[in-house]
Amino acid sequence: MDKLFYTEEHILFRDSLRDFVKAEITPNITKWEEEGKVERGVLRKAGEMGFLGLEVDEKYGGMGLDFMYSAVLCEEIAQTGGSPGFSTVIASHSYLAMNYLVNAGSSFIKEKYLVPSVTGEKIGSLGMTEPFAGSDLRALRTTAKRDGDFYIIDGSKTFISNGYYGDYCVTACKTGEGISMIIIDLDSEGVSRSKLDKVGIRCSDTAELAFNNVKVPVQNLIGEEGKGFYYMMESLQEERLTLAIANIGTMRYALDITLQYISERKAFGKSINQFQVLRHKIADMETDWAAWKTFSDHTSYRLSKGEHVVKECSMLKLKTSDLLNKMVYECLQMFGGYGFMEEYPIGRLYRDARVIPIYGGTSEIMKEIISKIVVDKKNYKPAYKKA
Repeated sequence: MDKLFYTEEHILFRDSLRDFVKAEITPNITKWEEEGKVERGVLRKAGEMGFLGLEVDEKYGGMGLDFMYSAVLCEEIAQTGGSPGFSTVIASHSYLAMNYLVNAGSSFIKEKYLVPSVTGEKIGSLGMTEPFAGSDLRALRTTAKRDGDFYIIDGSKTFISNGYYGDYCVTACKTGEGISMIIIDLDSEGVSRSKLDKVGIRCSDTAELAFNNVKVPVQNLIGEEGKGFYYMMESLQEERLTLAIANIGTMRYALDITLQYISERKAFGKSINQFQVLRHKIADMETDWAAWKTFSDHTSYRLSKGEHVVKECSMLKLKTSDLLNKMVYECLQMFGGYGFMEEYPIGRLYRDARVIPIYGGTSEIMKEIISKIVVDKKNYKPAYKKA
């Protein structure tokens, strides 16, 4: 671990987190995959350990730590026998939904939603994508119309991680000419949820949400009305960075289990890790992993120091998503027919990895963001008011 980016405290935190993952997560992944959900009990345990509120102010029950602890968390959960599905549950809660509560939530919102989110008593989701809008955030159709002390919300969202078993949704709604972020309790009258049946990341519940005259208190507005688009643009950089970090952790896990397998598997009288074609593939993958791991650490460090790193986060999301798919493909090939069996985790990773270039912003969207910054010299400015 590069001492330029991580302190001894970060290293000790990684050790404690690794113990938690091995004890509470790894033994249950197969069960959760089969059931299509993660048990709430383990999320509450994670909350008790402080893992769900690493960057949250201690005033609201968090740890008040820097982003490098979150970088360790996202990488380690993916790396220590976890799964992209479980990583998605944690990231959708802590780095999508909670991000808005932390950065733009009022005292009312922080007490009502952030505090129980830190403990794992409430699990959040982020409602951006719609059936007819996709990646075009400006084409949202979900509306929130003011009616006295309430908003009346109508519309729908789709592909919402934590949307089926979660408790609330930070929802992007049209309010007049702009977009606003409003928290909707998912047990509210007029909310219906449909669980979606996915190809992969099956232990992460994904839902389509419908809102029919849902009455929401005005106090559930996050930040200022009409500023939601700008809040999303800023929060997305951390979301995409955490996804990239998880990708790097998953790559490490794929490489490690492959190295173990090829050291034990024998063919033609020797271990297959002695065949040059496989050794050179490993060399290429290890080099790629090390390069993107370093870029990820550097970007995480810059973000932890308050720098605006939209371009770098987009680059990392773009390239680690593609590299993960390529690496898992190559690793599965080394397992031969066994790699295609459900009992081998490389098969699950192969199935799970395909969605990574799609969710959290497609690779095409990442390329457009990078192009705007590099070609059009667009400058993405911070949206949140810092205390």
